[in-house]
Amino acid sequence: MTALGIARSSVIEVAPSLKLSPKRAIAASVPQRPPLPALLAAHPSVTALLAGLASAVGLAPLSLWPITLLCLTLLILLLQASQGRRHAFLLGWLFGVGHFAAGLNWIAHAFTYQDAMPHWFGYGAVVLLSLYLAVYPGLATLIAWEGARRLPPPRRVNGRVPRVSAALSLLLGASWIGTEYLRATLFTGFAWNPLGIIWLPTSLAHSATLVGTYGLSGLAIVAAGALHLALGRRIGSALAMALPLAGAAAIGLLWSSFTVLPPARQTAPAIRIVQPNIGQDVKYSPAMEATNFGKLASLSGAAEPRSRLIFWPEAAIPAWLDMEPQWRARLASLLGPGDLLLTGGEKVYFEDRTVNGYTSQVLSGAHNSLWIVDARARLLGRYDKAHLVPYGEYLPMRQLLTPLGLSRLVPGDVDFWPGPGARSLPLPAGTGRPPLKMGVQICYEIIFSGHVVDQANRPDFIFNPSNDAWFGRWGPPQHLAQARLRAIEEAIPVIRSTPTGISALVDAQGRIVDSLPHRTAGFIDALLPPPGGRTLFSRVGNWAALALMLALVALAVATRRNRH
Repeated sequence: MTALGIARSSVIEVAPSLKLSPKRAIAASVPQRPPLPALLAAHPSVTALLAGLASAVGLAPLSLWPITLLCLTLLILLLQASQGRRHAFLLGWLFGVGHFAAGLNWIAHAFTYQDAMPHWFGYGAVVLLSLYLAVYPGLATLIAWEGARRLPPPRRVNGRVPRVSAALSLLLGASWIGTEYLRATLFTGFAWNPLGIIWLPTSLAHSATLVGTYGLSGLAIVAAGALHLALGRRIGSALAMALPLAGAAAIGLLWSSFTVLPPARQTAPAIRIVQPNIGQDVKYSPAMEATNFGKLASLSGAAEPRSRLIFWPEAAIPAWLDMEPQWRARLASLLGPGDLLLTGGEKVYFEDRTVNGYTSQVLSGAHNSLWIVDARARLLGRYDKAHLVPYGEYLPMRQLLTPLGLSRLVPGDVDFWPGPGARSLPLPAGTGRPPLKMGVQICYEIIFSGHVVDQANRPDFIFNPSNDAWFGRWGPPQHLAQARLRAIEEAIPVIRSTPTGISALVDAQGRIVDSLPHRTAGFIDALLPPPGGRTLFSRVGNWAALALMLALVALAVATRRNRH
């Protein structure tokens, strides 16, 4: 066999005695294809798609994270065997199509509550969204494959080129961080189900205090890379790659243990989280208004000697509180002297329009808001949702899509307007309660890592009123999981109140103190957990994930230094 023939083969080892030109020697030392079962090697595209589908079981509610790691390892094996840029991209894209289609199945359920749109379109929406979101894993695999190809050849082990290289996995971890951040940013962003969320059942989730959620996603790829090396019988390299994972988990745990204290019963604010179990099918029904309010009122309970903070869900009441004093009085009647009610509602705006010489006021826009109401029927503050759901709270390209019969999923013909962003609202002191600062993230907003807190005026806790009633079975636990990651990143407790669940109290370590199951009416009485000290992530934000990304690239380069 000629030297050129050897250089063109990625499955035949270079004989130690064979003399090649330096250029051909580099080509010949490209890592060999790791052994793959014949069926998988024959159908890599189908294998990537099935691996993506299976990887979704690591997300909530199943949380079978070891299976996700195995699927990522299989993706790395397929990528290492890839022979071109187009195929490298295709592998990641197909993996992403399967991963997102399975993980986002709950979106189809949301379309069953909007009669202005065809219900069957929900399934098409899941597929179309998955086809788009899969572009980001596709870019990650393309960048990693191309980067590994351009690096110097791997170091020889006992005079032979290793069958499995660490560089590809490290570069994939770095590129996954970058592309996942882009997914959460471009075109208003869709940050749902970042890969790093699989670590929530493990100690490694506490590494979010250091590198944030996107950094956790990179660590998931690194863990799969360590498994990849172990399967290639490079045990020492696998252990070396796994060591930083253990270190990150240990540092995160130690930080949490020393900076988050249990609540002091004498000074901790008393809270009540209400979950009325009001379904999306009756939520906006005028005929059910009195019944729905009765559920909220009865679950809020009677006034107590100690002042309480009472939390109601997103859009809990069909009222414009700043314009309807009778509604404010109705709410105030439920409160004790020092109680505060935190409830979702709308803030609407009107404008004058003249048609045929007649001027009238018409609704021009609205905010999805959170109101603070006290026992004297005063409105003490308002937060307006900033990160709105496209096609949910507003319809992009409305002039084009409305004639096609499409509408936003939230009932109504007027789009919501975005608010100014994260801010902390002051809560006055009450009996047994000191003054507090409350951060608010309404529903979908809580999924955006690094954007949930006003860092110049950090709150004592974050309230995340939500409406998960149209999210099916998988949506609510996935939403709660992402709220838990925000608590870990910022070391701030998170309170969730939803109409049908899952409502929960999450402490500053991301642990669920108490929760109400899906489709269950009830309330949670608890003491508000204290915030922890500022984390590294809270100080530098997603620059921490960028630093990890650069570190992984540097490690990949370091592993490719020749030692002949």
